[in-house]
Amino acid sequence: MQTGENEQALRKIIDFTRFLGILVLIFHFYFSCYGAFKELHVTYPIVDRILVNIYRLPVFKSTLIVKLVAIGFLIISLIGTKGKKDEHIKMGNAITYSLLGLLLYFLSAILFKLVLSPLVVAIAYISVTSIGFLLFLTGVSMMYRIINVNLSEDIFNHSNETFPQEERKLENEYSVNLPAKYRLKGKVRDSWINVINPFRGSLVMGTPGAGKSYFVIRHIITQHIKKGFTMFLYDFKYDDLSKIAYNTLLNNKSAYKVKPKFFVINFEDLNRSHRCNPLDPASMLDITDAMESSRTFMLGLNREWIKKQGDFFVESPINFVTALIWFLKKYEDGRYCTLPHAIELAQVDYKYLFALLKTEPEIEVLINPFISAWQNEAYDQLEGQIASAKISMARLVSPSLYYVLSGNDFSLDLNNPVDPKIICMGNNPLKQQVYGAVLSLYISRTIKLVNQKNKLKCNLIFDEFPTIYFNNIDSLIATARSNKVATTLAVQDYSQLKKDYGREQAEVIMNIVGNILSGQVTGDTAKQLSERFGKIMQERNSVTINSQDTSISKSTQLDFAVPASKIATLSSGEFVGLVADDPDNKIALKIFHNEIINEHQVIKDEEAAYQELPMVRQIDNDMIMANYLNIKKEIEAIINKELMLETEDDH
Repeated sequence: MQTGENEQALRKIIDFTRFLGILVLIFHFYFSCYGAFKELHVTYPIVDRILVNIYRLPVFKSTLIVKLVAIGFLIISLIGTKGKKDEHIKMGNAITYSLLGLLLYFLSAILFKLVLSPLVVAIAYISVTSIGFLLFLTGVSMMYRIINVNLSEDIFNHSNETFPQEERKLENEYSVNLPAKYRLKGKVRDSWINVINPFRGSLVMGTPGAGKSYFVIRHIITQHIKKGFTMFLYDFKYDDLSKIAYNTLLNNKSAYKVKPKFFVINFEDLNRSHRCNPLDPASMLDITDAMESSRTFMLGLNREWIKKQGDFFVESPINFVTALIWFLKKYEDGRYCTLPHAIELAQVDYKYLFALLKTEPEIEVLINPFISAWQNEAYDQLEGQIASAKISMARLVSPSLYYVLSGNDFSLDLNNPVDPKIICMGNNPLKQQVYGAVLSLYISRTIKLVNQKNKLKCNLIFDEFPTIYFNNIDSLIATARSNKVATTLAVQDYSQLKKDYGREQAEVIMNIVGNILSGQVTGDTAKQLSERFGKIMQERNSVTINSQDTSISKSTQLDFAVPASKIATLSSGEFVGLVADDPDNKIALKIFHNEIINEHQVIKDEEAAYQELPMVRQIDNDMIMANYLNIKKEIEAIINKELMLETEDDH
């Protein structure tokens, strides 16, 4: 046989064993109800002489023993039963039949105590005992026909899509460790998300409300400050994260050899904002720095240009602004080298502007195309080259912005061992396009100063990263690791990155980061993550039912550890992702799908005790307007002074 056993012989043994049980029960009925059989005249002396020897066997001395023997033979025969499986048979019904049958089978002996004729008692006893025997036989047979595979119990396949996760807390001087819980084959277990190498880049994703800030970003801020990190924090919804950083620093000053200073850039509440010049001439060593600043600034103002880099009418405004910045840097040792001065200089009439810029030989190559167009009276071309820059920059003509951008309370080298800093820059969701361009310039200059050797460890945290423009973020992540610069990017979705940075840059960012922590995301983002997490071995059960037989098959196959559909339905606080390790701390189980555990009451109590961000200075509108008008006057003075000197030289 294909099964390796003689099924026909096995069936004969089963039938014979069951027949023995029934035969023992028949003998018991005859012996115990002999009076009734005699009354019916169905007894024969010859038969009685034969059966008397059987009656002397110890089995028939007690009703209980004989019934146990009969039921024992029946149970033995049922062990080899292979009844046809039926999906409609329920275990509860089978147990009910079996228990009711046993009850009738063993309690039927009570009928002998009734004061009735022997015939009536015999009929009742045989009937009740037989019914009990048959009910028990039916119930146990049903148990063997039940399909043990419950295909409808786990309709979303939750049990199969669980896998072992890291349960150790792997901590070092740079790590971020988040406690969590996860399910493994129906059991809830404790685990840890161990970001032991933040210098390989961290990407935190999730739709609004997924818990990026509350469950992840706030812990990165607090744990890294406690470990002595300097920090740059882009706070999109200012001052939510800035307040966390400030109060954590107040309570952990001892973590630093040199106590870091806390600085804030905020264009809304100027009393609580420091002033900083992102075009500080001391930090611009050559014209390429001015070119990089110009590109970051202009692309931040005109996000649609990001996908058109290289076009004539994109590169021309960038070159124009570069010329303005470098001229101010070289003029009187950079005394007027600020963004507000560059904005005001751009508004000067072409006749005077080009005459002024020609006095600086280093920018001659940059301004030649503009001067040629102007001299050849190609005014349409000239307006196309310059007007887009002037119009874009005009959006920043604000006394408040001028005030913050023209001062110099601190430098942007936040990880300087002698003068460490924690710098928070706040945006306003209602004015993100204008503020974002300025903040992008700050960020570009900061990274230039931070990504150097022999500096302190630091973390650059960008909440809602797509709301600012930072060119070559991939180069930062790739090169800053050796300089102990960690980068943390928080985005809502991959499609948001594509919209604001272009497909190529978005793909680079997604693929270059080593640590990914994602809450609920949908669409292409969920598919990419699911493929990145890979597949695990999962069990598969199937049932085939036909008119003759029912077969059950069980198999294993590779399938996605975390399907895209599951990533799209994560609850708030539930995260999936993977972490990177390093040679000193190997992590075998890098992938996770768990729920981060926050001590809500502890966090609530901490926030209730938070101090407000400190006042920097007391200023009023008169001071802001005076600064604004002074910048305009300084540009006028430069024009008058230089062009008058040039006229004297001609004479």
